[in-house]
Amino acid sequence: MLFSILANLPSIIISIIYADGEIASFVTSLLITFITGFVLWFFTLGSKKELRTRDGFLIVTLFWTVLGVFGALPFFLSFDLPLSVTDAVFESISGLSTTGATVIVGLDVLPKSILFYRQQLQWLGGMGIVALAVAVLPMLGIGGMQLYRAESPGPVKNDNLVPRLAETAKALWYIYLALTLACALFFWAAGMTLFDAICHSFTTVAIGGFSTHDASLAYFDSSLINIIATVFMFLAGINFALHFTAWRAKNISQYWKDPELRFYAVMLLVLSLITIGVLYFSQTHTLFDSIVHGAFQSVSIATTTGFTTDDFSTWPSMLPYMLIYASIIGACAGSTGGGMKVIRILLILKQGLREIQRLIHPNAVIPIKLGSTLVPDKVIESVWGFFAMYVMVFLALLLAMLATGLDVVTAFSAVGAAINNLGPGLEGVAKNYAEVTDTGKWILCFAMLLGRLEIFTLLVLFLPMFWRR
Repeated sequence: MLFSILANLPSIIISIIYADGEIASFVTSLLITFITGFVLWFFTLGSKKELRTRDGFLIVTLFWTVLGVFGALPFFLSFDLPLSVTDAVFESISGLSTTGATVIVGLDVLPKSILFYRQQLQWLGGMGIVALAVAVLPMLGIGGMQLYRAESPGPVKNDNLVPRLAETAKALWYIYLALTLACALFFWAAGMTLFDAICHSFTTVAIGGFSTHDASLAYFDSSLINIIATVFMFLAGINFALHFTAWRAKNISQYWKDPELRFYAVMLLVLSLITIGVLYFSQTHTLFDSIVHGAFQSVSIATTTGFTTDDFSTWPSMLPYMLIYASIIGACAGSTGGGMKVIRILLILKQGLREIQRLIHPNAVIPIKLGSTLVPDKVIESVWGFFAMYVMVFLALLLAMLATGLDVVTAFSAVGAAINNLGPGLEGVAKNYAEVTDTGKWILCFAMLLGRLEIFTLLVLFLPMFWRR
C-alpha cells in the first residue's frame, strides 16, 4: 500500500503539471496496487506470530519480485508506451534493482511523468538496497554486510548502526536524501533543467543509470556535469554505514581508516588512469576529453551505475572488456552499487596471497587481516562460497542466454550487466535490450534479482529444506 502511493502519486503530480495525458495510467496503477495490498493486509491482520529468519529470506525476495511486477503497471497501461507484459516487467525490475537496462527506445519524446516514474523507481530501489544491506541482511546472516560484524573492522561494530532498527533506517534515509538533494542542486547549477537535475540525481545516488534521454549524460555535452556525476557516483558507491560513522564523528578521517574504501579508491584510480592512457595514446580523444570521458566511464561502469557519455563498447584495445570486468567487482558493501562488492574481492586477494605464502612455509600460521583486525576463517569461507556460487550461476545464465540465439559477446555482457546490476553491455545490448527475446528478458530479470539479493538470499528459496517445517 505504501509503494502504491510513493511510486505513483509523484508521477500523477508531474502528469498534471506537464499535462501529458498519463494521469489515468498512474491512477489505475495506484488503485490496483493499493487494493491488492489492502486485501493482503486485511486477511493477515490477526496474525501475531514472530518472524523467523526463514521468513526474512522470503520477505526480502518478495520485496523486489512483487513490487517489481506491480511497478510494471504504469508501463503496461500507458498509451504512449505500448509495452508488452514482459517488457513492462523487465523495465520495472531493472529500475527497482537499480540495474538500468532498458527496453525503451525514444526516451526524449516520452511523457514527463513516465520519465520521472522510471527515475523514481531506481531511487526507491536504491533506498531499499541500503536498508537491506545494512539493516536486514546482517540479521539473516547473509550478504555483504555480515563482514562488518564485531570481529571485523569497518564502520559497523554490531548488527545495527544505532540500537534500534527504526533509528538505523532513519539515519540512512537522511544520508541518502542529503546526497540526492546535493546532487540535484549541483546538476541544476551546472545547466540541467530542474526536471532533469532531479531525475538524474535520483539515478546517480541510487547507482541506477536510467536517464531521461536516449544519449544518457552525453545529451548534455557538458564536462562539468560529467565531473559532478563522477563525484556523486563515487560517493554513492561508498558504504552508507561509513558515511553515517563519519557524519556522527564529524571527522572525514574515518573514511581513510576503512580498508575497503582505500581499496575501492585505488582500484578506481588505476582503472581511470589506464582508460585515460589508452584513449589518449590511441588518439580516440584529446587529452582533456580522454581525462573527462575516461574517468567518468571508469567510475560509472565500475560502480555499476551505467551512465554513458560515449559509446564505450567501441573503445579501442581491451577497454570495453576491462570495464565490464570491473563491474564484477562493483562498489562497496552497504552501498547502492552492485557487483560482488569490493570487500569480498579484497578478502579473496588476501586469501590467494596466503595460499601462495603457504607453498613456501606449509606449516606457518598466516592470519588474514583487514587493517589491524583479524578476519575469522569462517568469514573467508563464506566469501569463497559466494564466489563459487557466483561463478556457477554466471555460467548457467550464460548458457541459457546463448540458447536464446545471442552471440557470445552479447550474451556474456548481458548476463554480466544483469547480475552485476550494471545496465549497458556490449554488441547487441550496448544501447538497449529491445532486441533480446522474451525468454532472454525473463532470464535477465532473474539475473537482476539474483545480483540484487546477493545470490544466496534468492537461491535459498529453491532448497526443499527451506520449505520443511
